[in-house]
Amino acid sequence: MEHKQRVPFTKDFLWGAASAAYQVEGAWNEDGKGPSVWDVFVRKEGTTYKGTNGDVAVDHYHRYKEDVQLMAEQGLKTYRFSIAWSRIYPTGNGEVNEKGLAFYDRLIDELLANNIEPMITLYHWDVPQALMDQYGGWESRQIIEDFNNYAITLYKRYGDRVKYWISLNEQNYFVSYGYETALHPPGVKDRKRFYEVNHIANLANAKVIQSFRKYVPDGKIGPSFAYKPYYPLNSHPDNMLAFENAEDLQNYLWMDIYAWGKYPITAWKHLEEHGLTPTIEEGDFELLASAKPDFMGVNYYRTQTVEHNPLEGGIGVGVKNTTGKKGSTKDSGVPGMFKTTANPHVESTNWDWDIDPQGLRVGLRRIATRYGLPVLITENGLGEFDTLEENDIVNDDYRINYIKSHLEAIQDAMTDGVEVLGYCAWSFTDLLSWLNGYQKRYGFVYVDRDEESEKELRRIKKKSYYWYQQVIESNGESL
Repeated sequence: MEHKQRVPFTKDFLWGAASAAYQVEGAWNEDGKGPSVWDVFVRKEGTTYKGTNGDVAVDHYHRYKEDVQLMAEQGLKTYRFSIAWSRIYPTGNGEVNEKGLAFYDRLIDELLANNIEPMITLYHWDVPQALMDQYGGWESRQIIEDFNNYAITLYKRYGDRVKYWISLNEQNYFVSYGYETALHPPGVKDRKRFYEVNHIANLANAKVIQSFRKYVPDGKIGPSFAYKPYYPLNSHPDNMLAFENAEDLQNYLWMDIYAWGKYPITAWKHLEEHGLTPTIEEGDFELLASAKPDFMGVNYYRTQTVEHNPLEGGIGVGVKNTTGKKGSTKDSGVPGMFKTTANPHVESTNWDWDIDPQGLRVGLRRIATRYGLPVLITENGLGEFDTLEENDIVNDDYRINYIKSHLEAIQDAMTDGVEVLGYCAWSFTDLLSWLNGYQKRYGFVYVDRDEESEKELRRIKKKSYYWYQQVIESNGESL
């Protein structure tokens, strides 16, 4: 759909940036914090790039005031951050850690003092290790109660000041990387356990949304989904069917649950035929259907092109690029459903992620049409190698071009009729990129550290910092 003119961004559009506790805070064992699964997992040889970890990360725990001042100077309207569960409950349940709660009080108050809307993510992958030891973490339904109690603690403590909440961040990734590809903790390759864990996470997500309605009745909450819209390689009917299969199994399996409390028919049939259906107990679907979110949170980085993948002899799990060596990704798939393939019409990053702003517009329209929910862009950004030049200059025009094109795509989608509440760039500062170490940089603010040394962790504004500052100041008109 082409328009003569784009609609302007709404006056209350939430221009923001995002982060996650493990990736920025550091202070991994300070002030009573217990270990998370990531604190343990990264100590296993070969799990991360050059053995990097988040023990210090970019030291946001001690430098949050400096970081918030940089946010205020840039003009951010919102800052999305996650809370480390094991900083609040060191053993996942039991006694609450007041020092942990107090840290987030200070962060929230600092944001509000600078007219920045705090946006809390309840869970960004760092389940307490104690719960893994007690009952297997997400593999036990006991986590539903523990996660709900943790969430209620946060609602009661911060709900008077925080009105935007994310329930689970990228559930599709933390269950697949943890239980299908073994790239993330607990490092398991078992598709049956993957779908069991995923169903339990769905129930936990629904439960905390249900509780939210009681404790923060004037707030908004939704999950944050790692959304990768799919394309068929071409119009061959077999590839069209592979595209439909991929959408069902890789996207709608989650979003249909979030919005409607039910699994898509074709994906469920696939699970039945392969003995992969999760255990369903009485009341499960009633709980799932009762917890419709206020918005669909979307973490968008790329699209994915797929083609036919035969049931006999088809390919399965491939190889993920975690080094930045372009072309090292190996295609993956689900036999009988789909396999990934290169899209000849788009460029890609050094991590082999397709750069496709039009795909964001396509995805936003699909969500709005299918679910009738507003969308909050909870992550979008470009991870690349940045160079610190003389006089503390970082010329990241490639990041500016990436974000600009995606913001234009969002505006196009809004002109198409999609309601978009806000945009949180990933990320505000550079941070630990999970498996990729510190070399894969996303921030508007350069943090002077690398895999070998923490150096002084100086904060340095990149060219993109000043560009985004102008975008916010003009409410998107400068695009």
